[in-house]
Amino acid sequence: MDIVNHWIAGASFEGESTRTAPVYNPAIGRVAREVRLASVTDVGTAVAAAKAAFPDWAETSLAKRQAIIFNFRELLNARKQELAEILTAEHGKVLSDALGEIARGLEVVEFATGIPHLVKGEYSENVSTGVDVYSTREPLGVVGVISPFNFPAMVPLWFFPLAIAAGNAVVVKPSEKDPSASVWMAELFKEAGLPDGVLNVVHGDKVAVDALLEHPDVASISFVGSTPIAKYIYETGSRHGKRVQALGGAKNHMLVLPDADLDLAADAAVNAGFGSAGERCMAISVLVAVEPVADDLIAKIAERMSGLTVGDGRRNCDMGPLITREHRDKVSGYIDVAAVDGATVVVDGRGIQVDGEADGFWLGPTLIDRVPVTSTVYTDEIFGPVLSVVRVGSYEDGVALINRSRYGNGTAIFTNDGGAARRFQREVQVGMIGINVPIPVPIAYYSFGGWKDSLFGDTKAYGPDGVHFFTRQKAVTRRWLDPSHGGINLGFPENR
Repeated sequence: MDIVNHWIAGASFEGESTRTAPVYNPAIGRVAREVRLASVTDVGTAVAAAKAAFPDWAETSLAKRQAIIFNFRELLNARKQELAEILTAEHGKVLSDALGEIARGLEVVEFATGIPHLVKGEYSENVSTGVDVYSTREPLGVVGVISPFNFPAMVPLWFFPLAIAAGNAVVVKPSEKDPSASVWMAELFKEAGLPDGVLNVVHGDKVAVDALLEHPDVASISFVGSTPIAKYIYETGSRHGKRVQALGGAKNHMLVLPDADLDLAADAAVNAGFGSAGERCMAISVLVAVEPVADDLIAKIAERMSGLTVGDGRRNCDMGPLITREHRDKVSGYIDVAAVDGATVVVDGRGIQVDGEADGFWLGPTLIDRVPVTSTVYTDEIFGPVLSVVRVGSYEDGVALINRSRYGNGTAIFTNDGGAARRFQREVQVGMIGINVPIPVPIAYYSFGGWKDSLFGDTKAYGPDGVHFFTRQKAVTRRWLDPSHGGINLGFPENR
């Protein structure tokens, strides 16, 4: 059986550890390959390779770095179909969704090609007589990226192109559930001209994660995943002196006002609720319907759900399987909980007919009405194709419900009332907001990240925040002396 190796110092690397983990094809429910799980020593080897490569790469001119990033962009765009097929084989998402994931990752690569402009400092002349002050932005050194299973290409692309463009060396630890995409991109970056050791990929489980968090030569950690793990990453990394950006979980609400276009809202709820089998941190998982629209809206959503095809992502399907059998069973269990808690299961995704093999990790789109806000179906991040409906009596009730949530990642409002939309964007306590847009993921030259328990650390991902995260500022106060400088003066220097 094929084994996915680490990628260290520009080459495939087996490492000392003999531990491996299975990598499934979720659409057939069988192991497709194995992936190596790194030991602490293996992680140290990757960090050492990055540390050795860093000085020369940091001294490489911005023009040369920019050219390599651009070469990578061109290669990735030309071969995105190949990468999409890797994503579908290991994650299960349909090919069109995989291609969309790559397209959003490419936006960040394109943003990183502007690195000469992005790291420009500031300059003030003659702040005191004959004294100038200017600032520079310099790389951190070795930076770590720990990425989740749900976006094996896009999430790493949020981080490593920008980190590399800024002059850092990188160690990526992808999810062991779908590890091949990161190695494929590292190989492609080498083809684009990136020096060996600047980008390394080490696979593993908690052993590898902790080794990165505790390694003294790792300057920063970027993470995307569930809230409990994000909190652990943030606290552990910070305790070991690292700069940390840890993006956590979500429970995204979509508020539908009575004046909204219900057909548009129904389309959006289906697209945002069930795309990528609901395994998105920006998925809409709670539809908040302001009465009296709930019945009509639910009927429209159910009608659209009846036309969805679930099956193998390589075929002409709308939605693929979940990532593992265990995760599928966990998500399915919430449907049982909903019935016990008094909710109404309008569309049940269990036991549906699929266009794929029977052993795949299937669960169809599920719609649940009148979900109590005390139920775990409402409070938990389910991370699957389950859309809950909560009915409220007013706009104010809807906003209060959203603001009571422990999460603050994304939210949306559907309305034709500009005043209500403006009020919503000011009053809602959420980091990313859509107005008649169900998945408000910011474009690459803004930054991605939520509020409350959806983000640990002060810095969001990519965009201006990403540039600042992967660099540190140096301020220089400079004076060129002339023969009339005035001699020795031991007093405290004054601005003149």
